[in-house]
Amino acid sequence: MPLYETVLIARNDVSQAQVEGLVETITAQLAEQEGKVLKREFWGLRTLAYRIKKNRKGHYVLLGIDASITAVREMERQLSLNEDVLRVLTLRVEEIDDTPSPILSRKGDDRGERGASRGGPRAGGGRFESGRGGRRNNESLEARDLAFEDGE
Repeated sequence: MPLYETVLIARNDVSQAQVEGLVETITAQLAEQEGKVLKREFWGLRTLAYRIKKNRKGHYVLLGIDASITAVREMERQLSLNEDVLRVLTLRVEEIDDTPSPILSRKGDDRGERGASRGGPRAGGGRFESGRGGRRNNESLEARDLAFEDGE
């Protein structure tokens, strides 16, 4: 059977347990049609890029599905009828990757370390130490201007 990845966004008003219950109903529905969910990732409550049905946040879930196209279409139809689901996107893929998605691997990073690696104030490099300004650059510009005036 073909493989699919589905990302769904549930309203932020529902609890995590309700989202997990929604995934369980999807799993049971696919099992009735001889399909199965190979991968489940709960990405948690995340801010949306823009408002969807007056919601600014949503619970994100990634599912790796092995099912027929008719089962997937029925799943999408059932999800579109559910008022708690804001968006559903299903893509056909060649294989389901068992490693955690980039969204989950990014969650464990410490934000302080990422900010420091950009050359911020924690990294010890100020704005003028990075070579974008400072006295040394002004002196070289003045020397070049003097050389230009002298005709060199």
